Amino acid sequence: MSNAVNLLGTWKMLSWTRKAVVSGEISDAMGPDPIGYLSYQPDGRMTAVVVKRNRPLPNGATPTDEEKVALFDSMLAYAGSYTLQDGKVIHHVDASWNPVWGVSDLVRPFMLDGDRLVIHSAPGIDPTTGEEVTYHLEFRKV
Repeated sequence: MSNAVNLLGTWKMLSWTRKAVVSGEISDAMGPDPIGYLSYQPDGRMTAVVVKRNRPLPNGATPTDEEKVALFDSMLAYAGSYTLQDGKVIHHVDASWNPVWGVSDLVRPFMLDGDRLVIHSAPGIDPTTGEEVTYHLEFRKV
């Protein structure tokens, strides 16, 4: 359980890529140099938020419907509890920016190397394209 203690705290995203399962194409999941944080608390709760570095700015104080779509597509956020199991951290989502995720489990194979957290080969369905993908995320401890 030493991983549990080392995982605690806040992690700043360094990179996030996605690999399409069918084509093998690799791309930035949220554009180059995304802004993101992942936080694991001792009470077993976690939060994740990621935004594109250059999100579109609305033209006025209230975004139009088109601007809201662009803002929605340029972010990800969820919260829940987490458990560790065999080299994986499992995020038990109970609140999400995308209600399609509902109450679900996101399995995240990970490794820790000092102040670096790497989540690798995490399976998923890309919420913007519907493609089956795997994700590779790197973080540094804050």
